[in-house]
Amino acid sequence: MTRFLPLLLLTSAAIAADLPKIPAKSIATKQEELFADDFQGATPAKAWVKVVPSFAVADGTLKGTQTRDVTIPAADGKPEIRAHAAVHGLEIPTKDSVVECKIKFEGATMIDVEFDDRNYTGCHYGHICRAQVRLNGVTLIDEKDGNMRNDIYAMKKDPAKKAEVAKLLVGRQITYPAKLETGTWYTLVVETVGDEMRVTIDGKPAGFLKSSGIAHATKSRLEFGVAGKDGFFDDLKVWNASPAK
Repeated sequence: MTRFLPLLLLTSAAIAADLPKIPAKSIATKQEELFADDFQGATPAKAWVKVVPSFAVADGTLKGTQTRDVTIPAADGKPEIRAHAAVHGLEIPTKDSVVECKIKFEGATMIDVEFDDRNYTGCHYGHICRAQVRLNGVTLIDEKDGNMRNDIYAMKKDPAKKAEVAKLLVGRQITYPAKLETGTWYTLVVETVGDEMRVTIDGKPAGFLKSSGIAHATKSRLEFGVAGKDGFFDDLKVWNASPAK
């Protein structure tokens, strides 16, 4: 199912110099398997929860399609409906973990793996950290102590505080160049151990971030997102993990 392709395309020596080196070896050692789904069943596993429609099992895969692609202003007493990626969630508590799945772009502009804690009130909607994959790059984000932290989230709404927000977000997000193709299956692995997150695609290092929010101890929900039309997941597995020696 997976076809190996060159992934990281550094456009200049300057870009390579500016980006932290990605650990060549795994930062996590897999422990017990917490969840697995190859999407061959007739009904979804009980751990799945609908977050932002629409996702569906199709031909033995999990297909996500963004339907809320434009913001609808509040009118006639109805609240605003903001544009949002399609999101499907798993109620699987983790601290350190390894998440592995196959992904495929068929019109999607972004596919991601997200860690949340809905009971944590220090950031917007309990967003802790995430790894986003696009055809041209891999972005890792500490949201707990970064863009979703309550004070920063509020400041982002004020254009006059743009420079102040930028300073607060230094080191909380990073993007590595990549070169992926539509219609090709890739094996995505997201490792979170302590305050570090490492991403590989088809076994090749693709991204790394070290930031305090990643160390949040109660990542109570895993969420999978798709922006655009369409994105696919398959052969999903989740393990508890310990730091690699």
